[in-house]
Amino acid sequence: MKTHLYSRFEQVDWQNWKPVETATLMFAIENGKILLIHKKRGFGAGKISGPGGRLEPGETIEQCAIRETQEELGVTPTGVKKAGELLFQFADGYSIHGHVFTANGHEGEPKSTPEADPIWTQLSEIPFSRMWADDHIWVPLMLKGQPFKARFLFAGDAMLGYDLTAGSKAGV
Repeated sequence: MKTHLYSRFEQVDWQNWKPVETATLMFAIENGKILLIHKKRGFGAGKISGPGGRLEPGETIEQCAIRETQEELGVTPTGVKKAGELLFQFADGYSIHGHVFTANGHEGEPKSTPEADPIWTQLSEIPFSRMWADDHIWVPLMLKGQPFKARFLFAGDAMLGYDLTAGSKAGV
C-alpha cells in the first residue's frame, strides 16, 4: 500500500537511507486490552503511544524494548515477540528506525513515572486521534499478528506520505 501526499516522499533516497537513531516500541496485549502510555516528556510528549525509546550501546533491540517499558511503566513485558519495523524520515533531517514488539503478559503493576502514565484500553477503543498520525496504519496489522514494514515522511507532527509492506513480504 502506498500513499504519498507530497512528491517529497519519492525524493527520499530510501535505498541508501540511514537512521540517525534506532528505537523501539512495546505493546502488552492481554485479555482484549492493550497497555499504552500518555507520554509526559521528550520526543512525542503529549501523545498516546506504546512505551519505548532509543537503543543504548551494547543492547539488543529486544533488550531496549524491555528496558524502556520497565523505565516508563515499572513493568517487565513477557512473551515478547517482534511485530514490525517503522522507518521515519523527518523533513528537518532527523530519522529513526523503529522496531515494534508485542508482549502477551507482564510482571509488576503499571505505574506512573516521570516519563509516562499507563493507560489500559480495550482493543476496540484505541485512541488513534491522540496518537501519532501513522499509528492507525500499522497498529491494526500488529494486533492481527501480521508482520509489517513501513516508511513514513513527516514534517513535525504532519505525515506527508508513507508506504507499507505487510505479511511475509515485510521480512520482519
